[in-house]
Amino acid sequence: MANFTTHIAAGTIVAGALATLTLAADVIAPDNLIAVTMAGVLGSVLPDIDLKDSRPSRAMFSGLGIFFSFAVLFSAAGRFSIAELWILWLGTLVLIRYGLHTAFHNLAVHRGIWHSIIAALFCSAATAVVFGHVLDRHAGVAWLAGGFMFVGYLVHLTLDEIYSVDVMDTRIKSSFGTALKFVDRRHPYATAGMATALALAVWLAPSPSAFVSGLSSRDMWAGLNERMLPKESWFGLVKVPSYIAATPPASDITTGAIPAAPTQKEAPKTTP
Repeated sequence: MANFTTHIAAGTIVAGALATLTLAADVIAPDNLIAVTMAGVLGSVLPDIDLKDSRPSRAMFSGLGIFFSFAVLFSAAGRFSIAELWILWLGTLVLIRYGLHTAFHNLAVHRGIWHSIIAALFCSAATAVVFGHVLDRHAGVAWLAGGFMFVGYLVHLTLDEIYSVDVMDTRIKSSFGTALKFVDRRHPYATAGMATALALAVWLAPSPSAFVSGLSSRDMWAGLNERMLPKESWFGLVKVPSYIAATPPASDITTGAIPAAPTQKEAPKTTP
């Protein structure tokens, strides 16, 4: 499989390319775009959470421990003494960072359910839940972050499959087919659990209607097509040839859109 450096480098490149398109489309504020892009980068390393000694696993459980320990601290601030708050905060941090981490890895199997498309869908929906209900972002932004997460996750699974092919020895490794799969047929209970978690995350997530309508907007795709290449010069230095810079003739077809069906002409009226 690809190593951590390769995964995060590929994830950063893909997330950066998607962020550039999103910025050009002018659909969300730049401050939101930073967090959305980071969701894509996180997705590119998240499948290795089931690898016990991996950096993504340790980082994720550390982050969860910090998040929930401070959530407990702030929610209980007015009811307990300082000493009790210290115990609650530290206890929650240790319980999640080490207790939940250990319990998770006693159940998880590397290249199991977390290396599957259904897990990518779950992480995408869970990201929308976090952005929508925890970070209080607009529903469209929440699902855009979920989309970035999904793409980053797929980049990881695809790289693992590519690295399962030994080009030099012209052979396919035994790990081929264990990463990019829809479900884990070897562990049906894990698959059922992930499907249940996916359904729950989708139910809790904000409505995706704003995201879907924005993604299917003809005006947005036409605008991206218009801005894809420079009109006059590259970086103000290299002039664009006139035959490229010239405005193309008008067309009924726009990028990403289906042309409207031609209307039928009315039959000529006959005089009685």
